[in-house]
Amino acid sequence: MAADPRLPSASSPDDGLEARLASVRSGMSDAARAAGRSVDELTLVVVTKYHPASLVRDLSALGVTDVGENRHQEAQAKAAELADLPLTWHFVGQLQSKKARQVRRYAHVVQSLDRDSVVDAFAPTEAEPEPPVIDGFVQVNLTDDPGRGGVQPDAVEAMAERVLATGTVRLRGVMAVAPLDEEPRAAFARLRSISSRVVSLAPGATDISAGMSGDYAEAVLEGATHLRIGTAITGNRPVAP
Repeated sequence: MAADPRLPSASSPDDGLEARLASVRSGMSDAARAAGRSVDELTLVVVTKYHPASLVRDLSALGVTDVGENRHQEAQAKAAELADLPLTWHFVGQLQSKKARQVRRYAHVVQSLDRDSVVDAFAPTEAEPEPPVIDGFVQVNLTDDPGRGGVQPDAVEAMAERVLATGTVRLRGVMAVAPLDEEPRAAFARLRSISSRVVSLAPGATDISAGMSGDYAEAVLEGATHLRIGTAITGNRPVAP
């Protein structure tokens, strides 16, 4: 896909960051109003994949408190460099079980719990009998493709119960990405129904992480509480290193 000429390139100074952030915040307010909700119910997670730590610092100066990252090595480095900032780090990418304990050292929230091995990796061990408690979302696969990240809808309760059993992951709710071949609101409506099933197991797990740059308004209409927004705020994503 060609880069949007209206957005800055990776090498150019970004004078429009504040304006794009303000535009998304305004869009969130409009979506909340249309849904009969308060914008205060929404958490904006700005996804900064491949962008430099300097951009995250600029976002923090503009009032952003929650940042999302997809790749462990990149996230680890940024979190270390920006440890002086009051940020909540969300890991939103596919997670390998062997990396889980390392991710826990800097991430406050893991939004991609989708395999038994990943969940089990957060459980206490002999070497770490009292690990820190983190927040977690069960990622749901809303497609028919088993290769996509996420748990199939009929297995969500079992995964939620496994998360609850760890004692070291506070189950916040569910997360999903809308399929490319489906109207986003219909997909998010299905996620909302799945969320209600999880809440029946864990009354406190009411959060729904759904909606990205192109479909966050639809997600808000279907009860999303966490919006994972990247390019609409950060500009064109730099080429992967």
